Amino acid sequence: MQAFTTLTAIAAPLLRSNIDTDVIIRIEKVVLPRPDQGRWAFAAWRYLPDGTENPAFVLNESAYRDAQILLAGANFGCGSSREAAVWAMQAMGLRCVIAPSYGDIFFNNCFQNGMLPVVLPEDAIRLIAEGLATDPARHPVNIDLVQQCVTTFDGERHPFQIDALRRDGLLSGLDAISMTRQREPEITAYQAIDRERRPWVYESVPAVRPASPRFPSSSQS
Repeated sequence: MQAFTTLTAIAAPLLRSNIDTDVIIRIEKVVLPRPDQGRWAFAAWRYLPDGTENPAFVLNESAYRDAQILLAGANFGCGSSREAAVWAMQAMGLRCVIAPSYGDIFFNNCFQNGMLPVVLPEDAIRLIAEGLATDPARHPVNIDLVQQCVTTFDGERHPFQIDALRRDGLLSGLDAISMTRQREPEITAYQAIDRERRPWVYESVPAVRPASPRFPSSSQS
């Protein structure tokens, strides 16, 4: 996955609470290839019934079309566990979400796909949104995962915390499986010691399992 270190980009305010994964990407669209899912991200809000763009939706506004950061409300990404919610947002160009809280599964899926979910207080997010409203392109927001800090164009700093292991994974561009495979020499060495200590654990499983016990039929009871 793509590593995340620092990002300076336009931030778009979508300050609604409880935006669930079904709003982010409809279930019937998750079968599409990942690059095609971006077109359908937030489709219920992004398009009018006739299929044309909804001019009232923030990500359709010319000032926010190139946004890579989304400012959101509490409990962002709640609902079902579809990983495609992260894929769809990435496919439309988003790389970071800043919200007061997240749905647990969406939050975990972000780290598995190279998207940074930043947790900041609601007041801080509203302050950031107010500061960029006049000219988003000239007022970009900087996200520094190394320093764990969000900085606005006027120098206002908002520190955040990320679990150290997850932070290392994003900085290196490694998901949980890739991070585990980096420790293969340690795992192999441990298994060699453990094999001597508990050889029965490593015995081969019989190719054919013993037949299940036969029980008398009801006619024989």
